[in-house]
Amino acid sequence: MKFLITSIAISTCALFNACQSNNNAGNAQHAATHHVDQQQAASTSQPSVPLAKEPTKQLPDFKFYKVKSGIGFTNEDIPANRNTVFILFDPSCGHCQQETGLLAKNYEKLKDVNLYFISMNDPSLMASFLETFGKELVDKPNVEVLYDRNQEFIQKFHVPAQFPANYIYGANGALKSSWDGEKNIDFVIAEFIK
Repeated sequence: MKFLITSIAISTCALFNACQSNNNAGNAQHAATHHVDQQQAASTSQPSVPLAKEPTKQLPDFKFYKVKSGIGFTNEDIPANRNTVFILFDPSCGHCQQETGLLAKNYEKLKDVNLYFISMNDPSLMASFLETFGKELVDKPNVEVLYDRNQEFIQKFHVPAQFPANYIYGANGALKSSWDGEKNIDFVIAEFIK
């Protein structure tokens, strides 16, 4: 019993920290900077990589990887003439799980929007994310879970303060809206399809 209570307490603390990033953009940026600094220390030939402190106004060039296949995915792979939504998430984040479930239940309203769930977490942690929390999104042609193995999101898009972080780009590649953290699902859907 003591082990069970300790496990629940540790899991709750980890989940809270994953979702909230301590409610401080500085902490999220510090963690991202620390991660990038560690990578740069391993390879001293790399120049310093700046982090995106503000959401980028125009969709940048990027290369992520499809979690299921490992195939590269770039901005050239995005279907044209529709809104494109990037959701930066942590698979263990309760708010991310909840938003995904609510999006899944409202898929009919979102079938004309490109939905990309992106994480820097190990792909094995992301592999069953949609199957577990958003079954209705699995195998949809406009939905993909992407692995950001080179931390391009925080370098080119934005370093969020909280998860899930949502970024909506129009058909012209211009940023239409963005926010960090939990929002009412009606607001989220309205912004995605606006």
